[in-house]
Order: sequence, then structure tokens, then C-alpha cells
Amino acid sequence: MGRVHLHADGTEHGHEHVHERVGDHGGYTETGSARIEILESLLSENDRVAEENRVALAEAGVRAVNLMSSPGAGKTTLLRRTLHELGASIRIGILEGDIATSLDAEALEGAGAAAMAVVNTSAGFGGECHLDAVMVRAGLGRLPLDDLELVIIENVGNLVCPAEFKVGEQAKAMVYAITEGEEKPFKYPVMFRAAEVVVVNKIDLLPHLEFDLDLFLSNVKAVNPSAQVILASARTGEGIDEWCAWLKG
Repeated sequence: MGRVHLHADGTEHGHEHVHERVGDHGGYTETGSARIEILESLLSENDRVAEENRVALAEAGVRAVNLMSSPGAGKTTLLRRTLHELGASIRIGILEGDIATSLDAEALEGAGAAAMAVVNTSAGFGGECHLDAVMVRAGLGRLPLDDLELVIIENVGNLVCPAEFKVGEQAKAMVYAITEGEEKPFKYPVMFRAAEVVVVNKIDLLPHLEFDLDLFLSNVKAVNPSAQVILASARTGEGIDEWCAWLKG
């Protein structure tokens, strides 16, 4: 249950206390232990449902990718570009997760998805800032899995919670816009550690921003040395071939 805490100077130390998984509950002098047990139980149940999702996807022969980012990083624009590139050759299903509205799904209409489903976390799920395994199970039930080869799960825009919850995916990816600054791998290490690939988006804006790309890449490597980094612009199409090659597995 332990985690490694990484400092900006590169030093790290481990945490072996159970409470590190769910946060610091030291302020709850009387109820802290009970709250931790409840949250651990919820996470265990989520993992159980996630495994069921994983099995269902595998039995249908579907690769599932959990796509995460902060709001505005360009997930939906990247997905639209991806569908234009791959939609004619691969049967792709999109599961759109958001707190409310179907705006992202509407933005993808006609782009080449074989099927789409929307999961609003405000609709019976409490308005959560992430998708969990139960929500994804509900969305997968509205997709024709036997007719698909790839499902892309566009998670709720958030750099914290989505990385904590397994949903049955085979791989996690994140989109990161250079407008967000170089320091975010240290501020949101769980997200960067969880991602197998980091798509660094909006690089067409580099000439117009004071963004130190080398420093950012160094920070990513310090937090997750094994992460594949793809420099891309969903707007211009740069890096899309590399992204699509990874996406196909």
C-alpha cells in the first residue's frame, strides 16, 4: 500500500502507512480509522468491478485505453484527429465521461467512431470528478463490444482522481498541454506515474510561450522514467502518427 514521495530536487522517500492511499485524515481524531477502512473497501470494490470490465473487453477482443488530462488540454481535439486517422481502418468505440452535458460527444459526431456512449457522473453517480469502474461498466453496456476493436475512454478532465481508479483498461494515457507549465509532473505525480504515454499537446504554440520543453521532459522522466512521450499538436496533426501507432498496441 506504500507510495514513493518524490521531491523537486529528485530525492524520494517511501510511505508505508495505509492512510497514504486515501490521503491525510489526521484531522479526524475519532473517525479517521473508520473512514480509511470505508474508503479502502470502496477502492477494493472498484478494483473488483474493473477486473470484470477487463475480462469482458478481453473476451470481446477489444483493446481499451483510459485517456486522461486536465480540462482544456485537448483530449477531444486529439480524439477527433485520431478518429479521422484510424476510423476507416479500425472499429473504434468512444466512451465519453464528463460531469454533465454531451458536448464532447457532439464534437466527435461524424468523425469516424463506430459507436459512442456518454456517461455523466452527475446522473446518478454523485457528480464525481472521475470515472470509476461502475460508471465505465454502465457505459460499456451501451457499446456493441463484439463489433469493436478499440475503445477509448475519455475520462473527466482532472489531473488527480482519474489516475487512482482502475476501470478495466489495458493502458492509461494522458494528454498534457504546454500551456500548463513545466512543474506539473511534480505537483501531480500520481497522474504522471500512471500514464504509459504522455502526449505533450499544443507544441505548435511553443514559439509563443515561455515554456521550457527540455525542463518539462526532464521532470516527466524524474517522475516516470518509463513513460513514452509524444510531442504533438492535435490542431496541426504533428505527432498523430506516433500516437496512433501506440494506440493500436
